[in-house]
Amino acid sequence: MLHPQARALIDLMAARGVPPTHTLSPEEARRLYRERRSFTQPDPPDLARVEELVAPGPHGDIALRLYAPQPASAGALPVLVYYHGGGWVIGDLDTHDVLCRQLALGAGCAVVSVDYRLAPEHRFPVAVDDCVAATAWVCEQADRLGLDPARVAVGGDSAGGNLAAVVALHARDQGGLPPIALQLLIYPATDQRRGAPSHAANGEGYLLTRQSMDYYHDHYLVDARSDTDWRASPLLHQDLSRLPPALVITAGYDPLRDEGLQYAQRLTESGNHAVLVNFERMVHGFILMGRALDEADAAIALCVHELRRVFAR
Repeated sequence: MLHPQARALIDLMAARGVPPTHTLSPEEARRLYRERRSFTQPDPPDLARVEELVAPGPHGDIALRLYAPQPASAGALPVLVYYHGGGWVIGDLDTHDVLCRQLALGAGCAVVSVDYRLAPEHRFPVAVDDCVAATAWVCEQADRLGLDPARVAVGGDSAGGNLAAVVALHARDQGGLPPIALQLLIYPATDQRRGAPSHAANGEGYLLTRQSMDYYHDHYLVDARSDTDWRASPLLHQDLSRLPPALVITAGYDPLRDEGLQYAQRLTESGNHAVLVNFERMVHGFILMGRALDEADAAIALCVHELRRVFAR
């Protein structure tokens, strides 16, 4: 059953006439996503260090934001490179600022958030290229940034979970460089064909709809053949072996639920360590909504625990 808090949030958004994403231009969708975060996100916790950075990339400079619970002089910290969600079309450093602060503070690690280029201005595979380049740069500059290049995790939510999985695959195919200690995949999109049963079961009435998913997909991917490119659909990579450990979090009332389940299953069948946790009563996007949804805190605590466990090795 749907969590009563999730039901109340859905009803409130309907009562306030929040327009579905697919009815908006990308510019309008981005603005509304930024504006309404204050209604559902907790207050941002203070950190000892928050820095704006710029990394070079094949399509130009990439903005980054580094979060750390201690000053650089206190010693090298493990780092989570984080790619925000938003269907490759919306979202930015600010929409995920609170979550990155929570993860850094809770896990005692640095977090570097990547402001990759968005579609439709920059279509697939530009976001992939940006995330690969940014991750490599963070590792290359680790000493200067006060980071430990031997303890690097990648993570993201939704489209960001897709990008994290792709970065991990790319790193493996480059001989394990940069070395990735963990994939933190929060309700990831893993199959652009969008045919899993949860797309039909949860495609209406639970915030993320099938029409909005089509909107994101069509802005991001121009060529239908890209749907089966593993850089867009990591689930379809022929070889998912020899990958970093993964924590996959899904939501029971999310159209993407089964894509996360299928990816976790294939990771395990391919010989990797993968843990799947489904928040059965939750909806897509819930981890950002700690002001409205209690289970967001539990999901963050789970992420923090796994980061601490992996980084302690």
